Amino acid sequence: MIGRRGVLAGAGAIALAGAAPPRPRVLAFGDSLFAGYGLAQDQGMVPQLQAWLDRDETPATIIPAALSGETTYGGRVRIGFSLRRHRPDAVMVELGGNDMLLGWSAARAEANLDAILTQAGADGRPLLLVGLNPIPGEARWRQAWRAIWPRLAARHDAVLLPSLYAPLAALPKVRHRDYLLADGIHPNAAGVRLMTAALGPKVREMLAG
Repeated sequence: MIGRRGVLAGAGAIALAGAAPPRPRVLAFGDSLFAGYGLAQDQGMVPQLQAWLDRDETPATIIPAALSGETTYGGRVRIGFSLRRHRPDAVMVELGGNDMLLGWSAARAEANLDAILTQAGADGRPLLLVGLNPIPGEARWRQAWRAIWPRLAARHDAVLLPSLYAPLAALPKVRHRDYLLADGIHPNAAGVRLMTAALGPKVREMLAG
């Protein structure tokens, strides 16, 4: 496994030595947003992110490890198995949305995410934490979530994407339905494209160390 000082830097050193550099393996660990809920197989977050990285000439292989309906507690139970099974060089963590939908506390989710990131970042493995910040005007109890992702990212030296939904939230509200499925929660293929345009550079930053 390549350490946190730069997965891409390590690959570059191998290339200079004349050998074909290995493609870093990035675990996409999350819930339905990473699992491509409601979308054709090639339109989900993982295939669209892979395509973005390929166009950007960022050498990496995204490994799907997301489960629709997953909570932070479920992720805490599952992360060890996923790491042993896939042996990634870096890990993206995107969880918390289902906890909010269930009305669970931010403090409970933070403790679970802290445990997930501790395991995922073992041995200097680079991390990217993908936040799901509530939008302004949502219920007060949801606003308590806003601080947990920056705090966790700082604690674990992770690259942070504060909110996966930020590109959609920046659009006029009347346009949101153009980028969401009928449930009003999950992105459609166009919505995923917006999200990957913001997520891709963060993956590149994580790999560059």
